[in-house]
Amino acid sequence: MNTLENKPAAKSVSFDELNLCVDFIDGRKLFVPIAYFPRLLKATMEQRQKVIISGGGVGLHWDELDEDISVRNLLLGFGDTTKPQVQNFQAA
Repeated sequence: MNTLENKPAAKSVSFDELNLCVDFIDGRKLFVPIAYFPRLLKATMEQRQKVIISGGGVGLHWDELDEDISVRNLLLGFGDTTKPQVQNFQAA
């Protein structure tokens, strides 16, 4: 069973000193280190709390910070996806 087939939706967002916490409409809670998202890490607590839950709960948006986070990507373990992923290639 793929738990993402249910299209997880955020109900609310909160923060502690180190984590972003997303409460889902199905009762789950997800804690993600703020360090995964440099814009949130640098922001004040007041700026972090100005989150907009968009698309019926599928996205998180901070207008002032120009930050958008996919709820699905959070569940898949992705952090900031705006930076290119560095791949190590070894010559054969």
